[in-house]
Amino acid sequence: MITKSTLRSVATGLLLLLAALIAANLPAHGASGPWQRTDIVEARLVAAVDGAGSLDRVPLGLHLKMKPGWKTYWRSPGDAGLPPQLVWDGSRNLAGTEMRWPAPHRFTLFGIETFGYDGEVVLPITARPVTPGQALDLKASADLLVCSDICVPQRLELTLALPEGPATSSGADANLLARFTSQVPGDGTASGLSIESARAVDGALRVTASAREPFVDPDLFVEAGDGAAFGAPKIEFDAGDRHITVTLPVTGEPVALEGSPVTLTLVDGLRSMERPVTVAGAATGPGSGFITDGAGLAAMLGFALIGGLLLNLMPCVLPVLSLKLLSVVGHGGGAPREIRAGFLMSAAGILSSFLVLAAAAVALKLTGSAVGWGIQFQQPLFLIFMVVLVTVFAANLWGLFEIPLPRAIADVAVGGALSGHHPSLGGHFATGALATLLATPCSAPFLGTAVGFALARGPLEIVAVFGTLGLGLALPYLAVAAFPSLAARLPRPGRWMVVLRRILGVALALTGVWLLSVLAIQLSPAAALVIGALMAAVVATLAVRRRLPGRARLAGGAVAALLAVASFALPLVPDRTVSGAAAATDAKWMPFDKAAIAGQVAAGRTVFVDVTASWCITCQANKRLVLSRDPVAGRLFNGGASGGVVPMQADWTRPDDTIAAFLAEHGRYGIPFNIVYGPKAPQGIPLPELLTESAVLEALDKAGG
Repeated sequence: MITKSTLRSVATGLLLLLAALIAANLPAHGASGPWQRTDIVEARLVAAVDGAGSLDRVPLGLHLKMKPGWKTYWRSPGDAGLPPQLVWDGSRNLAGTEMRWPAPHRFTLFGIETFGYDGEVVLPITARPVTPGQALDLKASADLLVCSDICVPQRLELTLALPEGPATSSGADANLLARFTSQVPGDGTASGLSIESARAVDGALRVTASAREPFVDPDLFVEAGDGAAFGAPKIEFDAGDRHITVTLPVTGEPVALEGSPVTLTLVDGLRSMERPVTVAGAATGPGSGFITDGAGLAAMLGFALIGGLLLNLMPCVLPVLSLKLLSVVGHGGGAPREIRAGFLMSAAGILSSFLVLAAAAVALKLTGSAVGWGIQFQQPLFLIFMVVLVTVFAANLWGLFEIPLPRAIADVAVGGALSGHHPSLGGHFATGALATLLATPCSAPFLGTAVGFALARGPLEIVAVFGTLGLGLALPYLAVAAFPSLAARLPRPGRWMVVLRRILGVALALTGVWLLSVLAIQLSPAAALVIGALMAAVVATLAVRRRLPGRARLAGGAVAALLAVASFALPLVPDRTVSGAAAATDAKWMPFDKAAIAGQVAAGRTVFVDVTASWCITCQANKRLVLSRDPVAGRLFNGGASGGVVPMQADWTRPDDTIAAFLAEHGRYGIPFNIVYGPKAPQGIPLPELLTESAVLEALDKAGG
């Protein structure tokens, strides 16, 4: 018999089951904010995770749904329109954001070309918390221009609360965000697309491109400065629809395209790619342009050769110059045959090292990892290794220890000449390899252009450019090998070399101090002081060891070795509470925020962006010789934002994906990199690696109009 009590129990159980099912299907707390709606658009903030976790980069998105027949705009809207803008005032624990843009669609009306999105779109956003691990309380004012037959500005107040807790996937919201993130154009590697050439021809821009799979419905979007506008593209197919030629007529006022920087976004259905290029002039033969023609590649190889040669003169190569000098002095009065062989082996060490760097760059690029010139100096372990290395070299030059046995180890470890031995071929090779290692934190003129070209292309270009860079750095060695009498005429080694060795040991010690200053940023000042103290203890132990007898001397050497090894045992996980993009090293500079640049330019201001790092000697030279001196400093700092110039600094001392992506967008994979944005140059005016007063002032004047 079914009693009332039984019925109540069954009913209660069914209600609990229903409540559990409903709760299981509700979105997780913090994964999305509430919808804000108007008559024509609705918007919300979404997150790919349910909690802040310990992430220093939180994946978010601006989710928009437009009514049928309405659209909003891409970052470059075309002939008319405005892109969405977000202001994060009132947010808590937010250091900054970066918005990315899925590939747009083209809308043509009465000959007016605009680019944007209709229906539904999610604009991916990367949020940087001030304190990773704490909750994010986000508030954003979204300003949209939504158009159909008429255009209606919209402002929506959006919120999203992301609590503390594990950063687990939030299901549907994570999938939605991943779907639109996959539509953000990359470099073409994953999509199988390639832009081969771009040139100005008869008042139009002509671009050639190819695809791994046949094109179906391609389109090309061009972002150019100085008010340039382009009409609808005319597309010609060939090679089984795997190759296209796109011609876009210049509309409005005529502009000089040749030599101007543009950003090309190639779209074919769900496939897309993006790359910044410099437009070449008209050519008579097929295949001419900025990328694939032989002349263009030959020009980049010429840049690489000159850049590698100039590396010999850069201040960060002072330790290398000391090694070269000792190597030359060690040849004083030697036989020409031995001199030639030694310098050829040093050149071989340089070339081999550059080819190893090329292979590493190819491998990193194929795996989708960040790749750039000198980025190994962002790694604390590498810096500690370099500190130990230059300390050992300096101690050897000061005569605190010799390595008579085994001979091969002495030659390979310190290049033979440094240990007091006549160097073997292996020692010469090691000297060349070390020259390459210590040269990488510098960016000489022409080098950045060549490296950027190579890293934006394929394996063959990377190997060719890096090999030519090595040839340029090795040219002084090859010159002595060709004319060995230059070294043979030097005086024979004598007592004067003791003084020279001590001076060069001081130069290497100063290099170690500089490396410790970089470590102070990577780890902490306390950690850098501890490592510095350990290195001082190594030198002191080696000095005392010389006076010890027999086995005690061996024990002293073991103690010095243990002290050196102990430096690697320090905590190597740096405190990254503040990201590299936000860690401006000077209070006069604003932290880098790419998303804020467009707003500053729209307000009529000029933005000067300085991508720098404490390990980049060329960056420090630019700062001291140009940026911190009048009249440039007066233009950048004295007026502040109200004076029309906003100085913005991106510190790449630590790895930072935002900065790496910003460099890649401009075809740069090394620093220094400086670019000026303004009302007359919204796409930016890149500056040379070595800054001059006239170059900076001219760019500021041109960008600000």
